[in-house]
Amino acid sequence: AKEANKNAPKKKNDDIENIGNRDINKGGFHPMTMSLESEIAMGRSLARELEQTVSLVQDPTVTEYVNRVGQNIVKNSDSKIPFTIKVIDSDEINAMSLPGGFFYVNTGLIRAADEEAELAAVMAHEIAHVTARHSAEQQGRASFINILSLPASIFTGGIVGMAINQAAAIAIPTMFFKFNRQSEEEADWLGLQYMYTAGYDPGASVSFFEKLQARENARKRVSSLFSTHPPTEDRVAKTKELIEKFLDPRERYLVTTSEFDAVKDRLVQLQDQKGPTERERAPSLKRGTSPRRNPNDDEDSAKDKDGNKTKPEDREPDSDDAPPVLKRPQDRQQ
Repeated sequence: AKEANKNAPKKKNDDIENIGNRDINKGGFHPMTMSLESEIAMGRSLARELEQTVSLVQDPTVTEYVNRVGQNIVKNSDSKIPFTIKVIDSDEINAMSLPGGFFYVNTGLIRAADEEAELAAVMAHEIAHVTARHSAEQQGRASFINILSLPASIFTGGIVGMAINQAAAIAIPTMFFKFNRQSEEEADWLGLQYMYTAGYDPGASVSFFEKLQARENARKRVSSLFSTHPPTEDRVAKTKELIEKFLDPRERYLVTTSEFDAVKDRLVQLQDQKGPTERERAPSLKRGTSPRRNPNDDEDSAKDKDGNKTKPEDREPDSDDAPPVLKRPQDRQQ
């Protein structure tokens, strides 16, 4: 057994049986990384700003379900902080994690998932980002480089202002608030462990990545060299490899639930109940069409009172269309 354990494949943080008792960031922080308390305070400030720019779902059926799925994953993670989980009304297939445990799931992601395990896979990935404190690492690295070489103007508006812009998917000309590829790969690996420990089928990560790959193939491809996320096809292959090497197969997995189907149906109902959008309610200019003129009317109007045809210059303009004419006293007939 010792020899088999010695020859078994090794990977950082592969002691899955110790999840919850591990310090996955031990020795990995930059010297200028903020404290956990500062990270939570920063995340709370970012969350307030973000919620002023998005529409949150208030329906208790949806919010309670998504929160319960997320909290179950958090309970089976290495997180040292509580999570606040909310739902954003957006068609974009996305989930967003802010520093300090503030986590948002788009309704578009819920509708795109075919089963609860796929939703859990994405949520576990984002929970892993927070648990590994990737935002804090990025901020610490950015602060250190800023002190050494970058002009202070790069932080115009403050770090909080720049981070919230990134969270709201607004383009920022800096790399410091985008997770690097190493962080994304770590979040894939940790997220896979967390959903597995929570009882979900880890293969759902593969199926959802394949959906993303199909969407990417339908659009213009972008060179993976410039992507902070690993290319989706690489993530699919890597995830399959991790499952085979490090996750022991189980007799049963949680794939989906009737609640998941009920929540998807509920989102459809909420969409149908929505009124017209602001754009649809906005006033619009409608131009009327002028009535067609009868050519016989033109011919009749081109005759004087005696029935003789007149030239255009001889006809007096209609009173409605005629421009005003200035008549001077000397022009009056004597």
